[in-house]
Amino acid sequence: MNRAVSNSGARLASLYASSSLSSSSLATEAWDGRFRLHKPRGQHLLTNPRVLDAIVRHAALRPGDAVLEVGPGTGNLTARLLAFPVNRVTAVETDPRMVDAVTARFGALDMTRKLTVIQGDAMETEFPEFDVCVANIPYGISSPLIAKLLFGAYHFRTATLLLQKEFARRLVAMPGDSEYNRLAANVGMVADVKLLMDVSKRDFVPMPRVDSSLVEIRPRAAPPEVDLAEWLGFTRECFGQKNKTLGAIFKQKRKILDLLKRSQRTERCTGGGIILGVLDDDRNDEACSDEDEESCDRAAGFSTEEVGAFKERIVSALASTGLAGKRPSKMSNDELLYLLRLFNQRGIWFQ
Repeated sequence: MNRAVSNSGARLASLYASSSLSSSSLATEAWDGRFRLHKPRGQHLLTNPRVLDAIVRHAALRPGDAVLEVGPGTGNLTARLLAFPVNRVTAVETDPRMVDAVTARFGALDMTRKLTVIQGDAMETEFPEFDVCVANIPYGISSPLIAKLLFGAYHFRTATLLLQKEFARRLVAMPGDSEYNRLAANVGMVADVKLLMDVSKRDFVPMPRVDSSLVEIRPRAAPPEVDLAEWLGFTRECFGQKNKTLGAIFKQKRKILDLLKRSQRTERCTGGGIILGVLDDDRNDEACSDEDEESCDRAAGFSTEEVGAFKERIVSALASTGLAGKRPSKMSNDELLYLLRLFNQRGIWFQ
């Protein structure tokens, strides 16, 4: 037998053996005084070998790929990524104990030439160039991490992410679904998302309270013809009260004043002005009462006449589209984009 093939096979076997620790042994490691996992931080180790294999299989890695892994934990998924003929794996981990564990684990197997471990907060770390992202990410950073990947300056083929099941359902929701929300609208503007499989909470140590789902996010080759910063501002206004009609949303005094302030800025930010953060921060706006309208106008620095004229621009734009009676949760991105462009043409801005 060829010696190189034999050595390669032995190393592959070692990697898989090192990544197939039993749940009981991991549980002991996780909960003794030396290495306590922090559940509030989302530290849950995926231990089921079949699920780990399935994740890498769904990632559809290609020879020579550069792989980004966020939150490698002790390296169970990392081992399988390194077993493929990828160019390199970059793992970003904030917990120094995990960094030490992963570095020691793969240093012992002489695999550090293909592995770079970066200690740092994934939301603050500048990622190197990568072709695919494969990660079991802490639930608490799901939305901001997806925002960073899709609306940052990264160009990649796919992201295969293990997410909280409820969050994944919201991510793949379609207009008219009860789960449809700003998150799905924003991600759907720039990428195609597919639900791949569900993963039981029993496959993790320590066991979380909820099940997970694996999703594939595939950025579109052609960027949308829209100022993404303006789009994100627009969907934030629409989905803050997604079950109200657009007519009801945009007639609220406080919202009118807020939009008037933005629209009167002398410098318009276009392109590159995206402020990264969560994609699903739906919230309700308080409205001024009718009795307080004049005082609200004065407090905002506008005359009642200025506010009335601006409100008429909003009302007439909605009337011309026939969309005033529609709810954002029922609307397609094409409909929302059409309305945004019309608003912008009439000097109504959202970022």
